[in-house]
Amino acid sequence: MAKAFASQGDLEEKTVSFTEVGEGLYAFTAEGDPNTGVIIGDESVMIVEAQATPRLARKVIECVRTVTDKPISHVVLTHYHAVRVLGASAYGAREIIMSEKAAGMVEERGQEDWDSEFGRFPRLFQGHEEIPGLTRPTTTFRDKMTVYLGKRRVDIMTLGRAHTAGDAVIWVPDQEVMFTGDIVEYHSACYCGDGHFGDWGGTLDAIAAYKPKSIAPGRGDALVGEEMVSKAIAATRDFVDSTYAPVARIVARGGSLKEAWDAVRASCDEKFGDYAIYEHCLPFNVARAYDEARGIDTPRVWTAERDREMWEELQG
Repeated sequence: MAKAFASQGDLEEKTVSFTEVGEGLYAFTAEGDPNTGVIIGDESVMIVEAQATPRLARKVIECVRTVTDKPISHVVLTHYHAVRVLGASAYGAREIIMSEKAAGMVEERGQEDWDSEFGRFPRLFQGHEEIPGLTRPTTTFRDKMTVYLGKRRVDIMTLGRAHTAGDAVIWVPDQEVMFTGDIVEYHSACYCGDGHFGDWGGTLDAIAAYKPKSIAPGRGDALVGEEMVSKAIAATRDFVDSTYAPVARIVARGGSLKEAWDAVRASCDEKFGDYAIYEHCLPFNVARAYDEARGIDTPRVWTAERDREMWEELQG
């Protein structure tokens, strides 16, 4: 029997957790759904990742209000994907921050990504009628910027390409805690459809060099403690390498996309088959790995039509 397209068969409501990862720092998680970070400063709050819709963003706000009544002043978006950014309007923040590269990707492929992800994740886009349009930043940065929430310093920076070309991470030095977006995942498949396999490991090294005491990852449980952080970084690295290496071998001998698919299945199913959104991500990951191994540096734009064609070719 053909598998349901992407996450169309995943319609069950997820249990939300709101976990403290440092003093005044929280991770909003929901069983493999996109995570959101919360940074509480002296006078205001910064949100990291906006969720897919204002409806989902309000769930985050409800959790925030259990720990502080301070206003939300900043929303930081680690990359351009629709499930991360289209809920931004709900927060009423005066600043929405993205890297310059991520902001450029909103203009280049943001609408196509919205249309694509709307078809992939129907549950996440319940209440989509409230989305006012593409989320664009009010503030951008090239390599690094610092925001002070009163006395609390927050560094926002790009450490290298990984999940996308415009990935940012957020570092809170007083607690040595990092919010990594989808560069690091925990017991969830990495979505690599817009990724850069060759750079991802180096970016993980750059994150590890900070020696974070805790990490709020893109998906999966909050990573509290250095042991859990190291475990998640290692597992993310293994997932990315185990996806790309067999594809590169197939491409080197002139093999087909379907042969690459079979090789990744053999490499990854046993190790990662129980990860959240594994079956969803796999065809997109193989297609992108196949392109990168053939020298295509910039990921091709995913459209709703291309999604379906690729899915039927590989996962159908």
